[in-house]
Amino acid sequence: MQKHDRPTVADLLSFKGKRQLTMLRVTSLEEAEAAERAGIDMLSVPPALLGPSFREAAPSPFAIPGLEYGDYVSAEEYMREAFKALKAGGDAVYCAASVAIIRRMRDEGIPVCSHVGLIPSRATWTGGFRAVGKTSISAFEIWRQTKALEEAGAFAVEIEVVPGDVAAAISQRTSMLMISMGAGTGCDAQYLFADDVLGSNRGHRPRHAKVYRDFAAEFDRLQNERVAAFAEFAGDVRSGVYPEKGHQVAIDRQEFEAFLHILAEQTL
Repeated sequence: MQKHDRPTVADLLSFKGKRQLTMLRVTSLEEAEAAERAGIDMLSVPPALLGPSFREAAPSPFAIPGLEYGDYVSAEEYMREAFKALKAGGDAVYCAASVAIIRRMRDEGIPVCSHVGLIPSRATWTGGFRAVGKTSISAFEIWRQTKALEEAGAFAVEIEVVPGDVAAAISQRTSMLMISMGAGTGCDAQYLFADDVLGSNRGHRPRHAKVYRDFAAEFDRLQNERVAAFAEFAGDVRSGVYPEKGHQVAIDRQEFEAFLHILAEQTL
C-alpha cells in the first residue's frame, strides 16, 4: 500500500475557527472512493471497511471508525478494538461510552471523537429521536457534557440535532473540534450520511439531511431492468433461443467421433 499524506489530529484542530470541514458516513469502497475524489475531509466508517483496499480507495480523508455503543463493555474491550481499527487504517475512533473509558483510551494515545446532543444509543434519556438543547437547562447540560469530554481527552465531538445558536456558543468555548450533524453552521465541520446525500435512504429522512441525487429511483429502475433481463433469459431457455452456437465450446469432428467410439466400447 502506498504512503499518502492525510490530516492528523493536530492538522484538524488547527483548522478550528478557520474553515468548515466536511464529513460523510460511508459504508462501501465505492462511496469511499467517491469521497476521496470529491475532496471530503473526514469519513465515518464501519471498522469492517478498513484495510488496504479502503486506503487504496480513499488515501486522503481522515477516517473515524465507529466503536458501536453496546458492542463492548469494558475499557479494555474498547481499547482492544480501537487499536485494531487504528492498525487497519483508521486515524481516530468514535466512542460514545463513558468519560472514564474515553479517558483510559486517551491515556493510551488513542484519538477519540465522542458525541453530545441527540445520541441515538441514549435517546430514551432525552425524549427519543428529537432535538436536544431547546431549553436553557438542557442546553447547559450539553455544555457540561462537552466540557467533561474535553477534560477526558477527546479531541472531537459530534453534536447532533442541537439548536445552531447553542452549538455555536459551545463550539466557541471548547478547544475540541465540534462536528455538526443538524447543529448549524457555527461548528467546525458538517456531517451527513452518504445514504441521505445520495437519496438512497428509503426510511426516515432527518430534517438536517440534504439530498443531492435520487439513487432510490435509480435503484428501482435497475431492479426493474434486472427483473426484465432475468425474464428474457428464462424465456430464451424455454424457447431454445439460448444457448446459441456462439455460446458453446466446439470439438473437432474427428475427436468427437473418436470419443463416441470409446464411449460405445465402454458402455457395451
